[in-house]
Amino acid sequence: QVQLVESGGGLVQPGGSLTLSCAASGRVFTIYAMGWYRQAPGEQRELVAQVTRDDRTDYADSVKGRFTISRDSAKNTVFLQMNSLKFDDTAVYYCNVILFGGNPYWGQGTQVTVSS
Repeated sequence: QVQLVESGGGLVQPGGSLTLSCAASGRVFTIYAMGWYRQAPGEQRELVAQVTRDDRTDYADSVKGRFTISRDSAKNTVFLQMNSLKFDDTAVYYCNVILFGGNPYWGQGTQVTVSS
């Protein structure tokens, strides 16, 4: 089992920045990848960014050049630095962990609202 605790969501103006963090605990040695998904009202949940245990990263096209994912392996924490935020970035952001063997775990979600 893996437990995830997210933090860092909130309200920000267009063009602003936010940083999300997600700390994992439990069977962290079984984690293959950590990442972030988001789900806007009426939309499907989509991958935002992911980083693997060997530091390979993947980003949604819509956030490339604006968002940066990173991890602190010693603290089993993943971060999502979000810059140049747009109205379309408004969503609930979910931390996601994939274990070796493919089992996914999800955080509780944190709201990010971009509004003027």
